[in-house]
Amino acid sequence: MKKNMGKGDRFLRVIIGIVAFVFGLSDLVEGTWKWVALAVGIIMILTSLIQFCPLYTLLGINTCKVKSEK
Repeated sequence: MKKNMGKGDRFLRVIIGIVAFVFGLSDLVEGTWKWVALAVGIIMILTSLIQFCPLYTLLGINTCKVKSEK
């Protein structure tokens, strides 16, 4: 897998992932929405850790800065 996420994107995904995961663990939501929040949280954190998003590949998005060789 080729990396397609930059540092800023990864940082935001970790923050959003943690918030969604904690929200899913809380008693603020119940039923299906609890599982959706947990899944979104896990997916956001995992894609940030591996620096690859399959959806970005499908949409042709790449936020990873390529270092130029001199």
